[in-house]
Amino acid sequence: MRLLLRGKVRDVFDVGGGLLVMVASDRISAYDVVLPTPIPDKGKALTGLSAYWFAATADIVPNHLVSTRLADLPDGDALARRAGGDLAGRTMLVRRLEMLPVECVVRGYLAGSGWRDYVRTGEVCGHRLPRGLRQADRLPEPIFTPATKAREGHDQNVGLDEVARLVGRETAEELARVSLAIYERAAERCREAGIILADTKLELGHDADGRLVLGDEALTSDSSRFWPVDRYAPGQSPPSFDKQYVRDWLDTLDWDRTPPGPELPPEVVEGTRSRYVAAYERITGRSFSDYLQEAAE
Repeated sequence: MRLLLRGKVRDVFDVGGGLLVMVASDRISAYDVVLPTPIPDKGKALTGLSAYWFAATADIVPNHLVSTRLADLPDGDALARRAGGDLAGRTMLVRRLEMLPVECVVRGYLAGSGWRDYVRTGEVCGHRLPRGLRQADRLPEPIFTPATKAREGHDQNVGLDEVARLVGRETAEELARVSLAIYERAAERCREAGIILADTKLELGHDADGRLVLGDEALTSDSSRFWPVDRYAPGQSPPSFDKQYVRDWLDTLDWDRTPPGPELPPEVVEGTRSRYVAAYERITGRSFSDYLQEAAE
């Protein structure tokens, strides 16, 4: 067992046999800075929601998930010591993939960097959009707006031609097809739960047999914008079940978005936790405590 990667949120361990263990911490990042204050149970909510979506989209594209149960982890005691314990609910045993150097973003609504690009150019990643759209407006149809992965700083929005240059035309077109199909499936299920899936970011790779496989996390509050249907109003940044709540609080501070980030006050910590848990419960239709109990078995 060796630590392969320590990301902003996840620690990834190579446990041999073509398998990895991904441990989702309670760290939270905003504006590419990991903040000093953790959000209790955040990693567990991310893992539980990912597991739900991996199962719900497996007929569209295979995924890397093997198990979220502690009993299925190889050398679990040693892993717990290396990862600081408390693995139940925040750990995925997954198949190792050769990840593609592309963030597969799908947007159904105009927000974030897509909104900023639209204001500046009238386009998002090569998609010419109608004039006069407002922030958070629903797009005429979902669009595939990929980005290149940046080692430091922000990912860069690109068009499909740039993705084709990086991974080949056939793979680029398959990434677009799969990503849009996943978004449309997830957006429908979210709407049934009273949630708007404004956009999401997916990561895919190839397995040992060369198949395209969904990896990393899937449709979580860290990788998506979730808005409550009953409070949605275009023309402004809607309230959310994701870390936009933290970003909005940070925007009230005199902070230059460089490390170190500010400590979060207790009310922001609890408000963030409650939003992550609410997203899990509303989308999956089950209690968060039941998920934790099942994962610990």
